[in-house]
Amino acid sequence: MKFSCNTKQLSDALSNVTRAVSAKVTIPTIEGVLMECGSDTLSLTGYDFEVGINTTLQASVVEPGAIVINAKVISDIIRKLPDGKVTFDISGTSVSIISGASQYSITGIDAEDYPELPSVSGGYPLFLNQSVLQGMVSQTLFAVADNESSKPVHTGLKFELTLNQLRLIGVDGYRLAIRTETVKYDGEDISFIVPKKTIRELIKFFDTDTEKNISISVGKRHIVFDIENYSIISRLLDGDFLDYKAAVPKTCSTTVLINTDDAIKCIERTLPVIENDKKNPIRCLFDADEMRVSTVSSLGRVVDYTHANVSGNRVEIGFNSKFVLDALHAADTDQVRIELNGPVSPTKVMPINDDSFLFLVLPMRLKNEN
Repeated sequence: MKFSCNTKQLSDALSNVTRAVSAKVTIPTIEGVLMECGSDTLSLTGYDFEVGINTTLQASVVEPGAIVINAKVISDIIRKLPDGKVTFDISGTSVSIISGASQYSITGIDAEDYPELPSVSGGYPLFLNQSVLQGMVSQTLFAVADNESSKPVHTGLKFELTLNQLRLIGVDGYRLAIRTETVKYDGEDISFIVPKKTIRELIKFFDTDTEKNISISVGKRHIVFDIENYSIISRLLDGDFLDYKAAVPKTCSTTVLINTDDAIKCIERTLPVIENDKKNPIRCLFDADEMRVSTVSSLGRVVDYTHANVSGNRVEIGFNSKFVLDALHAADTDQVRIELNGPVSPTKVMPINDDSFLFLVLPMRLKNEN
């Protein structure tokens, strides 16, 4: 196997592909990047059994073949080489790398030991605008559970596709985020759950300044995202996802219209005296024409308020400050509508005039203050 290619292009491709290389699994093959040469191309693949990233570069190929090289070693070498051309000459598992005056001799791994990437055939094709999907993800991914969640299916972002509509749902047991958008889709109704890890890697490839689409192919167990000249392959999560429609309250006894930025700043002014989000809730009082926020801890006590239009019953309720702030930051509108049903029911945060997003935050129990 022998080929040459542009050093900068190879370095950029390696930095992207190696994000799918496992740093936890101590299997030499999985710690490496698969390099395969065709007639005039070089294919690079990283894969950790959950997420795979593949791309193809132009190359001058003298002799086609395949080799696996430790991801950290090859990335460090190529990143430090001068701009220009780099040549690989491989015999068996012996790898020679030459660029200008620099010469390296390292040991690779037989490519036959590398696991085969899953393929998706006969899946449902879908094309989505990158900037639209980026916006939808930014308003839902924060609510997806982390890996320590007791329910693995909630460590993924749920996609629901119906006629000309896409809905993303994230949940972690304490909050819920729903984002709905009109898209071009006339296939059958489908839903699937993509791991949070995959979505985090995917959005790194997004270019929100372009109107280009991302191509998505959905199979029974795997999904493939094609963006520019990269393919991101991922397993899908399986299990009983939260019945989120049943979790959303149908009525409310108190409605609050409030400036989003004012609410954020008011809550953020309580943060200096909060020792622990889970142990020190903020106390929110909605009454008449204001939202009053206070909290107390061993560090001190703070009271602040901001203007709000409150309709309905007076309500005093406790929240994890981080959960409320995450929802308000994700709202991305000048004003929001907050709907409450007393101090122990979930609270809804929505746009004032449409239903493009909905955030649900569970309250925290408040202790009596003396």
